[in-house]
Amino acid sequence: MDRFMKRAVDLAVNNVREGGQPFGAVLVKNNQVVAEGVNELHKTYDVSGHAELLSIRRAQEELKTHDLSGFTMYASGEPCPMCLTAMYFAGIEDVYYAASVDQAVQAGLGVYDDLQKQQEERLLMMKHVPLEEGQEDPMKLWKEKTAE
Repeated sequence: MDRFMKRAVDLAVNNVREGGQPFGAVLVKNNQVVAEGVNELHKTYDVSGHAELLSIRRAQEELKTHDLSGFTMYASGEPCPMCLTAMYFAGIEDVYYAASVDQAVQAGLGVYDDLQKQQEERLLMMKHVPLEEGQEDPMKLWKEKTAE
């Protein structure tokens, strides 16, 4: 097992022993650890306190950048959609993980089971509300501003 993956799994194991969830992450660039994280929900009461997000936040804060192109994420578990989206936004190019979503479901982490369902079958009901006529469209504005 790669030393970075081993570190991510060791972080996850220690986190479980301390009362947390089984997730650890190591963010690497040029074969060097830049930042690490574990799920801290049990400590911070912040549902976004996932291992991958915390390692991304720490790296971006330390390096004063949003661009993590060329970085590699090692995670003890397959990243959730929130973490995966953050990795896309940060420009992370490679992700390695140990436990799959199926293994997380089998371990009793139920949100993963719900995320595999079609949107209309999920426990969290989402409803589309279109913009009112004449209301400025923030997506259109973004597209125009980024095309400049």
